[in-house]
Amino acid sequence: MKGDGVPDVTSSQLAVLLRPEHLTRVVDIGANPIDGDPPYKPLLARRLCRVVGFEPQPEALARLDAAKSDLETYLPHAVGDGQRRTLHICAASGMTSLLEPDAHVLSHFPGLADWARVLDRRQVDTVALSAVPEIDGIEMLKMDLQGGERAVLEGAGDTLAETVCIQLEVSFVPLYKGQAPYGEMDLALRARGFIPHMMASTSRRMILPLRGPDVYAALNQLVEGDAVYVRNFLEPDGMTAEQLKHLVLIAHYCYRSFDLALNGLHHLARRGAVPADAPAQYMGIVQAGG
Repeated sequence: MKGDGVPDVTSSQLAVLLRPEHLTRVVDIGANPIDGDPPYKPLLARRLCRVVGFEPQPEALARLDAAKSDLETYLPHAVGDGQRRTLHICAASGMTSLLEPDAHVLSHFPGLADWARVLDRRQVDTVALSAVPEIDGIEMLKMDLQGGERAVLEGAGDTLAETVCIQLEVSFVPLYKGQAPYGEMDLALRARGFIPHMMASTSRRMILPLRGPDVYAALNQLVEGDAVYVRNFLEPDGMTAEQLKHLVLIAHYCYRSFDLALNGLHHLARRGAVPADAPAQYMGIVQAGG
């Protein structure tokens, strides 16, 4: 993503206030748009970020390429630990994974066993995140790999040194063999300097044999969720001014976390990296709906 240029600050009052040195660098692993718009869409709409996405399923990759802007690049790689792996092609494309679906676990929830039925197995060479030449840094990482998130972290090397936000699918009840449960991923992210910020979404399932007419109907059992982790804002001196600026943009536009954004602006103002009245100006932007 070299030569990504300066953000179009005219598209955002907040960007005018922050004046980051470069576009927010977003990497989306598992970019198949089956769950609606990605969280970084508001940044893209304002031309404040550049996206490198990965999608090994040809049909999904074709859809992404057909709709992309000049700020988006999509690659066909399966991101992992850099080893040759088996891609399990499932009946529902959203269940396709480098891990084998766990039939025993899936049998406890309506619909999941059918969706995870393996139609084909393909040998693929995975690429480690640290070995992708199109990436020269990451501020925001999104992962939706159906259990492959741990392998991505293991192959990231120093690529996440500048990252301030990671959104990943976490599993409370692992649906794939060898999948890291939520607790393991939480510890792995904390070890890299991130702390939980919010759950962007959660998925609940009904436990069989209770069954309703709607296969999506659920009571209380948590199965998965999209967790958002951020660089530890409790230790702001561990972030550069540029990192804080991108964290403010991501917090504001991607998650409407106005408190986190204001916290970042407070520390930037204290350092003299933004005008002293930047926090007050920001609250005006928020109140005006900007």
